[in-house]
Amino acid sequence: MTYPAPFYSASDQPVAIASPGAVTAVDWEQRVDFARLRADRYARVQAGLMQSEFGALILFDMNNIRYTTATHIGNWARDKFFRCALLMRDHEPILWDIGSAARTHQRYAPWYGERSWQAGISSWRGSIPETVGVEAGNAARLAGLLHDAGLAGEPVGVDIAELPVLRALERAGLRIEDGHGLMQEIRSIKTADEVALLDHAAALVDGAYDELYRALRPGIRENDLVALVNRYLYENGSEEVEAVNSISGERCSPHPHVFSDRLIRPGDTAYFDIIHAFNGYRTCYYRTLNVGSSNAAQREAYRRAREFMDNAIAEIRPGATSADVVRHFPAAREFGFASEEEAFGLQYCHGLGLSNWERPLMSRYHSFEHPVELREGMVFAIETYWPTPDGSAAARIEEEVVVTPDGCQLLTRFPADQLYVAGTRYWTGADRPAPPAAPAAPAAPGPPAAS
Repeated sequence: MTYPAPFYSASDQPVAIASPGAVTAVDWEQRVDFARLRADRYARVQAGLMQSEFGALILFDMNNIRYTTATHIGNWARDKFFRCALLMRDHEPILWDIGSAARTHQRYAPWYGERSWQAGISSWRGSIPETVGVEAGNAARLAGLLHDAGLAGEPVGVDIAELPVLRALERAGLRIEDGHGLMQEIRSIKTADEVALLDHAAALVDGAYDELYRALRPGIRENDLVALVNRYLYENGSEEVEAVNSISGERCSPHPHVFSDRLIRPGDTAYFDIIHAFNGYRTCYYRTLNVGSSNAAQREAYRRAREFMDNAIAEIRPGATSADVVRHFPAAREFGFASEEEAFGLQYCHGLGLSNWERPLMSRYHSFEHPVELREGMVFAIETYWPTPDGSAAARIEEEVVVTPDGCQLLTRFPADQLYVAGTRYWTGADRPAPPAAPAAPAAPGPPAAS
C-alpha cells in the first residue's frame, strides 16, 4: 500500500512509502524515514507553539516526551513522572532524564545537541518527601531557563503534573495553563511515516489473530491465549504489549475489560482486544470469534455490531463531523444501559498514535453537542458492541482507519465481515461430507483398427 498525496512531510512535499510491512532499511527504495519522522514531529510542535498563547511547554507525559524528543527508555518509565522536557519557542528541547539514560542520549541521539540531554531527578512519585526540595529546585531551574530565553512572562503549558510539582512551578512565578490540549491537537494529524508505523503495528495484530484462530478450541483458557499473543508479538518486533483482553462465554456481557483463567467451552463466543506498540505506535484492535459452532442469537448479535460499524465507516471523509459518525451507534437504552455515561466505551471512536487516547474521540455522550471536524491524516479506532438477548454472549468489533482525501482506509485486515468459527469442526454421520468419488479407471485398449 502506498500512502496517497495528503500525507506530507514538514516541507509540504507528498511522501510515498514503499514495502509497508518491511522493517529493514535498504538503499534501493524509500521506506519509513526516522530522521524525517523526528523532524516532522518537532516542526509540528514548534508550529503549534507559535500559533498558541504559550511561550513554552513543560511535558511529563512519556508519549509527549517521545513525540518531541524522540527518546524512549521503555515501559519502565510509564508511571514514574520523573522525566521532564522543556520546549521553548525557537529552541531545541531540553530533556531531564535518569542520569544513565541522559548519557546514552548524549552518545546516540545526535539529532539535538548535548545540552538537550541532561540528568535530572524527581520525587519518584512522592517517595522523596517534599521537604527535601526536589520540586522547588526543579521549578527554579525551569523558571531560570524561561527567564534567560525572554519567556518569563509568557503562559507555560503543562501536560500532566503531580500536585507538589504544580504548586512549586506556580510558586516559582510561572503562569501554568493546560498544555496537554495543545499536544493533543498537534498529534491528531499523522505524517506519512506515522501512518506507516501504525499500519505495521496493525499488521502484527493481523498475524496474532491468525495464531489465535488456529489455537482457539474447547479446553484452552483465556490466559493461555493472552500468553500466546504476547509471545507472537514480542517475537515479531513489538516494542510493548500493553494489554490483551481475552473474554469468553457469559463473561462477554457485560464486558469486564480483563482476562481470566476461564476455560473456553464448545459454542462459546470469545472476543479479544490487542493493544501493543511498534516503534511507539499503538493498536487497539478487537475481533470476535466463535468456538466450534455458533447459534442464531450469536450470529444476529454480530450482524448488529457489524452494521453499526459499516454505517459509521461510510460517513468518514474530510469535512464530515464526529456527529455524522456516532449517529449510527445505538443509544445506550437500546442495549441495556440507563445512560450514555453508563454505556461509554462500548460504542465509540478514539484516536491512535503514540497513545491509545488521542483526538478525535467520538461518542453519543458528547459528540452531538460538541462535534469535531474530521481531517485528512487523522487515525482512529472505531469500536462497536452488541449483546445477545439473554446476555449469554456479545459481539465486539473494532477497526482502525486513516482519513484519506475521499474517505478512509482500513489499517485492520483480519476478516471481520461476519462471525467466523474457530476450533474443531464436529461431524455427525448424517452431515459429514461424502468422500470424493474415485477417478474412473482408464478404458481398456480396443482391438487394432482394420487396415
